[in-house]
Amino acid sequence: MEFLVKYGYWVLFFNVLIEQVGFPLPTVPVFLAMGALAGLGNFSFWTAVLIAALACLCSDVMWYRLGRTRGASILNLLCRISLEPDSCVSNTKNLFRKLGAYALLFAKFVPGLSATAPPLAGLTGMGMRRFIVFDMAGAMAWSASYLLLGYLFRNQLEAVANSISETGGRVLLGMAILLAAYIGWKYYKRRRFLHELRVARVTPEELSKLMDTGEVAIVDLRNSLEVEYDGWKLPGAIWIDMQDLHERHVEIPREKEIILYCS
Repeated sequence: MEFLVKYGYWVLFFNVLIEQVGFPLPTVPVFLAMGALAGLGNFSFWTAVLIAALACLCSDVMWYRLGRTRGASILNLLCRISLEPDSCVSNTKNLFRKLGAYALLFAKFVPGLSATAPPLAGLTGMGMRRFIVFDMAGAMAWSASYLLLGYLFRNQLEAVANSISETGGRVLLGMAILLAAYIGWKYYKRRRFLHELRVARVTPEELSKLMDTGEVAIVDLRNSLEVEYDGWKLPGAIWIDMQDLHERHVEIPREKEIILYCS
């Protein structure tokens, strides 16, 4: 706490910047502590909000530029290191397709979307000025929320900090066990999903032979943003955005074997 009192603004800036770049560094404890210290008169609340938002903007502009230049590969890379890699890309693109720049206003509050929203903004060709305005507004709302919690509950946070210092390693051990159990459960679900996927999979060579017979129907379920970016689809495929499947399923012929294609 003494270190934070002395170097608070610098700690806040680099903590947020490193976390937003992609390193698993927790920012909420620093936000709460800075909010509490602001409530005790050690720092300016709004200066802390602005510093945290600027740290977000520095990182987000970098990811935005990478999204413009490297395209979908950057988005796929970020999703691979998330806890929901199999649905991260499609979920992010669907949300961005519906809301556009307004998704940036709450992206920081949504796990997964926080990391993927800036490169997706660049991928979709959003203007730099529009991106900065919405991203800055969202970053300020995100940082102000956690700082405000620390500001309002500064007396309770001091009591919690004292309790943690007394119990010491037991609290950290309990948190580590819970985190490990959660990650383990997500990993088990992912492995089970991939096993089921491999069982039902068809190779490109097998599909080519089936297409020659004319006995299969190919349904392309890629998101509209992905189709626009790639600029192609499989020959003879019926393109249906996964979000529209419930309304357009009647277009799929029932007398043929159906092959689904997605990202």
